Amino acid sequence: MSLQEFVPTPRFDEYREVFKDFFTMERRDDGVLLVEAHTKGGPIQLSVQNHRALGQMLKTVGADPENEVLILTGSGDEFMMGSDPEGFALEEEDLPYWAYEYAYKDGRINVSSLVNDLEIPTIGLLNGPGFHSEIVLMCDITIAADDATIFDLHYDIGSVPADGIHCAFQELLGVKRAAYALLTGEAITAQKALEWGMVNEVVPRDQLVNRAYAIADHIMSQPRTTRRLTTQIVRRPWKQRIVNDLDGGFGIQMFGHVAKEHSIHGEQHIRSTVDYVREGRKNNFD
Repeated sequence: MSLQEFVPTPRFDEYREVFKDFFTMERRDDGVLLVEAHTKGGPIQLSVQNHRALGQMLKTVGADPENEVLILTGSGDEFMMGSDPEGFALEEEDLPYWAYEYAYKDGRINVSSLVNDLEIPTIGLLNGPGFHSEIVLMCDITIAADDATIFDLHYDIGSVPADGIHCAFQELLGVKRAAYALLTGEAITAQKALEWGMVNEVVPRDQLVNRAYAIADHIMSQPRTTRRLTTQIVRRPWKQRIVNDLDGGFGIQMFGHVAKEHSIHGEQHIRSTVDYVREGRKNNFD
């Protein structure tokens, strides 16, 4: 017998409770895990707190060997279109500290954990319009609701778009389309995203989860080792992309924040900036 025992791995019933204020979790007996991000049961409202919780959740899910497929989505009819009214009070109180702690550190963990800390296949569901769509676009398979809209708001709120969304857009759209989308905030419809290769399928919102389960059933039809090793093959381009571009991009973005000496994540500021998406316009200047 070994002189030492294994360190216990996370238990689903325990971490489902720990993360309940940020994520609703359901797991089938075969290990297919559905995680729905939410704020008070509705669409995600960005905050320092839920920004950190994402990476913590991904690392925990990845450390549980009972998980076999992750389905990740938002809640309600929007993915992420606003921020918590008090969700960046900490940043406003001490911008230099939180520019590193919340943004550079936590933000890099969020993106790198999605790619590096999960040995299992991932299916991202874009349940509606929203920014920070890289969280589902960088999953192995991505399905969008037919009324979803992909866009980036960073430039329009005075921030450098370099916290992971640039990795997703440049990898999926190419240099020219990514540059236009990042500089203009282009609202990309679900159908256009399908044509451009940003998503794999477009379905009505009420069919998103069922479609994800159907794909998960197919993935689960092969042995565990085959599933997990195949994941490492299909994910390799993302690993190369984040190694090349994520840390440096985040550093540039954070330099911009600190140089301005001004927090730009206010609820009112973000809400007014994204109005053009709700109004069905391509850009906020057209």
